[in-house]
Amino acid sequence: MTVAELVTDGFDRIRQVVHGAVRGLTEDQLARRLDAEANSIAWLVWHLTRVQDDHLADLEGAEQVWTSQGWHERFGLTLDPADTGYGHSAAQVASVRVAADLLTGYHDAVHAQTVAWLSGLEEPQLDRIVDENWDPPVSLGVRLVSVLSDDLQHAGQAALIRGILLRG
Repeated sequence: MTVAELVTDGFDRIRQVVHGAVRGLTEDQLARRLDAEANSIAWLVWHLTRVQDDHLADLEGAEQVWTSQGWHERFGLTLDPADTGYGHSAAQVASVRVAADLLTGYHDAVHAQTVAWLSGLEEPQLDRIVDENWDPPVSLGVRLVSVLSDDLQHAGQAALIRGILLRG
């Protein structure tokens, strides 16, 4: 198995969990929060996809799918197009109300761009420093693991919320 295949498998798993978490849910269910400060499934999936889009586009030197393919317009959010959700207030979380097909459509578009870029990834590239703002500086490999970890955690949170909503 190559490095590219290994990392792609990780992103494929995130995609599977995302689809399972939103499948068949209404916009109201996707926006429901377990309490006033909690994240919704819609926000979690939007956020994890925005982070993947932002970070991977930066790694490959490409424009984000969010803006290049007009997803920011289709979502119609009042947020800045550069916003990825970091530090969102409860009101900002509540503002992310969208249908399941929009969430999965955007996620699939980001996934496609991610997989296309990853297909050319080779092991020696993993050591390339991509962010000097940390001590130690962040390598491409560390950034990929960070995105995989964060995205899978958020996808799991969305799946947990789905289970709670459907049992309630």
